[in-house]
Amino acid sequence: MPAFSFRHIKDLYPVLYAKGRESALTIAAAVKKTQQPQKVHSWANRVTLDIIGCAAMGYDFNSLQEQDSDFVTTYRNLFDSEPPYYLWRLTGVWLPLGLIFSLPFPKNKRLRAAAAKLRSLCLDMVRKRREAIEKAESTDVDVLSVILRSSVFPTDEDVANQLTTFLAAGHDTTASSLTLGIYLLCKHPEVQKRLREEIREHLPSLDDLNASVTADKFDQMPYMRAVCNEMLRLAPAIPSTCRDATHATTIQGQYVPKGTRIVASAWATNTSPELWGEDALEFKPERWLAEGQANAGGAKSNYAFLTFIHGPHSCIGQGFAKAELVCILAAWIGRFEIRLEDENLPYHQTTWVTARAPPNGIPAIFTEVEGW
Repeated sequence: MPAFSFRHIKDLYPVLYAKGRESALTIAAAVKKTQQPQKVHSWANRVTLDIIGCAAMGYDFNSLQEQDSDFVTTYRNLFDSEPPYYLWRLTGVWLPLGLIFSLPFPKNKRLRAAAAKLRSLCLDMVRKRREAIEKAESTDVDVLSVILRSSVFPTDEDVANQLTTFLAAGHDTTASSLTLGIYLLCKHPEVQKRLREEIREHLPSLDDLNASVTADKFDQMPYMRAVCNEMLRLAPAIPSTCRDATHATTIQGQYVPKGTRIVASAWATNTSPELWGEDALEFKPERWLAEGQANAGGAKSNYAFLTFIHGPHSCIGQGFAKAELVCILAAWIGRFEIRLEDENLPYHQTTWVTARAPPNGIPAIFTEVEGW
């Protein structure tokens, strides 16, 4: 909990924005070099992985510059979801995962090797950071440093386990939401234009490398907050989650026997006309700007927004995810006008645990806008 406190997330904004700025400048260089459309999901994957590295571990994976580094290659191997591997993992809904992953298929061997290597790399990072902290050589604010100083987990192995979980839960999810968010902004150029104007009003040019960008700057940008909330409403990275009843109970008068599995669907709840009105499926950031609607978006209840679930088991990283999203969007939309290569391109998502971007990666044209 200390690592994800409100105050600590605020302290991470300069780190998050620095990577967002680096990604925008790297995209600009790639556009000038190739003169080709760029795949949104590829860049979203790379910048969010680097952010997780810097903000969570105090380690720069540098995937924006080196796509084939040892760590990035290992990570891609582990989270590969292309068929038929995806289908094998899907069978884990009905069969024991231990049985499935013990089968002598090449993909399984690749998975086990990648998982072991990733965990080894995380454990090495933990040991090096602990040594630096004990020698009073580190005052970093990354999540790993805060966890180690809190002494919550007794062994380095426990901390390494937390890091691998955070990598899995905190990278792919934000990349997915960012990809669909950019797609929505391409479909609504008037929203993109208004957002760019607000960004340029409050933030310094990306070319000013000495400028300091803190959380306070983003607190002055209500339209950015509204756009991100609307993106997250329409693009929950975790489509649904389950809860098992530990004892017999009732939910709104409906008897629920012990052991019943209950599915909470963010995709359904977040777009329910009963909760959000007849325009529930429309991308309308303005719904978060009206008087008294900044937190609920005009819905009848806060529970109408299930992107991060609610209660004691809600997503611990939701503040981190929102901060990451606004920092990347500020850099990308502040610098570029982004439009789809094919204006009629549909957005077909697949999903297992997390929503996956379309296989085409969403080809888009990034055009630098002068004056910032």
